[in-house]
Amino acid sequence: MRADYVIIGAGSAGCAIAYRLAEAGKQVLIIEHGGSDRGPFIQMPAALSYPMNMRMYDWGMKSEPEPHLGGRQLVTPRGKVIGGSSSINGMIYVRGHARDYDHWAESGAAGWSYADVLPYFKRMEHWHDGGHGGDPDWRGKDGPLHVTRGPRKNPLTRAFVEAGRQAGYPVTGDYNGEQQEGFGPFDATIYKGRRWSAANAYLRPALKRPNCTLTRAFARRIVMENGRATGVEVSRGSKVEVIGANVEVIVAASSLNSPKLLMLSGIGPGAHLAEHGIEVVADRAGVGQNLQDHLELYIQMAATKPVSLFSYWNLRGKARIGAEWLLWKTGLGSSNQFESAGFIRSRAGVDYPDIQFHFLPIAVSYDGKVAPEGHGFQAHVGPMRSASRGQVTLRSSDPSDNPCIQFNYMSDPQDWVDFRQCIRLTREIFAQPAFDEFRGHEIQPGAAAQSDDALDDFIREHAESAYHPCGTCKMGVADDPMAVVDPQAKVIGVDGLRVADSSIFPRVTNGNTNAPSIMVGEKVADHILQRHPLPPANDTPWINPNWQDAQR
Repeated sequence: MRADYVIIGAGSAGCAIAYRLAEAGKQVLIIEHGGSDRGPFIQMPAALSYPMNMRMYDWGMKSEPEPHLGGRQLVTPRGKVIGGSSSINGMIYVRGHARDYDHWAESGAAGWSYADVLPYFKRMEHWHDGGHGGDPDWRGKDGPLHVTRGPRKNPLTRAFVEAGRQAGYPVTGDYNGEQQEGFGPFDATIYKGRRWSAANAYLRPALKRPNCTLTRAFARRIVMENGRATGVEVSRGSKVEVIGANVEVIVAASSLNSPKLLMLSGIGPGAHLAEHGIEVVADRAGVGQNLQDHLELYIQMAATKPVSLFSYWNLRGKARIGAEWLLWKTGLGSSNQFESAGFIRSRAGVDYPDIQFHFLPIAVSYDGKVAPEGHGFQAHVGPMRSASRGQVTLRSSDPSDNPCIQFNYMSDPQDWVDFRQCIRLTREIFAQPAFDEFRGHEIQPGAAAQSDDALDDFIREHAESAYHPCGTCKMGVADDPMAVVDPQAKVIGVDGLRVADSSIFPRVTNGNTNAPSIMVGEKVADHILQRHPLPPANDTPWINPNWQDAQR
């Protein structure tokens, strides 16, 4: 079995690359270990807590015990299914802030500034404002990826934005447009009531072309000959075979599996590879390093009125929601329920938002367990740019072993300062008049947790990953010893091999990472096709004019 271009991973970036290469007439083969995404648990937006907790759809990876979080092992779901993590995520669509990409370019990823990437965000989007306003000039009109907004009918959802305004923050009609900073409606990869994953947007149209095929197999390693990637060794059941690549192999297997595959193939820190008896093809110290993520907490409040989604959190309610969705793709089942957002700065002197809020009109955890108090609401909150860095390393030379994942969360002292600030600013927002008619007691952390020590204890016990791991195959200049790929996403020191997924982010973007991962696929596809990049955009994003002197 051979193809010109072999892509490992039918996830967010891999699907986008397959679509663009197939559209250009190239012969493309995608390797995906996971199975079908056809089931209602994936396609129904409100069912999002199910697939990320199902071994059928998730790789089942966990961090090593985290030393600064009391030795807890945190789950790190990654999609093992057609569409990858875009098939099991929360469907929240955040491009990131303009300054994120300018930082990428300044740190060695030339050609990846905001002016460079904005045209790719526009190319990939088909944006529907849903009557909620926004910045149509900043958005794409006819891309494959449909982006919509929820109905925002729940009074708690509207109260959250009003409370932000009352607390003195800006209101923004479109955080993905000119102004990210402020409170406003969330965008989501949902279309006609269904999850609009990379599989629905990109892969299915690509596979309709005769020059694009998908093969179900487990990628074991990249086959290297004289410093060039020539194929991929895969297993199907007990059978091991090689899929040949005439032109290039593109690794798009996630920020946890992509570095693992490179290391198994002899590309990575030489001493670490030697420990596992792997012959070194390219000694790249940065492979698996620079691991970043977003941590978050749920600040939960009880509600004094039966306005939250708790009314439906029973067998009969869920059956009714499910039936309406199955029949008509409408109702509560057609929303991820994350319909209001907030992006704020933690303090004066920070030039763009470094705190994100996801508001949810129910008190519930990611595993679907509701708060015993019943009706309630919550904000997921966390810092966006932690200086803490972790690593992904090999557990063994056996491809079937999951990698060792050590995030090293909260290892930087500033993280504790920032997280306490997140909690206190959230409490202030929930104390605004907009919530007066709904606000009960604070479920967690609880009113007794006020001191720095008490908040630190809460953080240590309750901080959870927001599932945005990235950075483990950093993009940079060829002479940066920690860079793994160059600005064309080519693996430095190896021919015929690229990495294209969230692992190439030099630094985590502001917000959820699915949109930037798809953008990486779109842009890298143009590099593979040796096309001129899309012309840079001239749009100037809004930066708070008082950022040096004021927190809001």
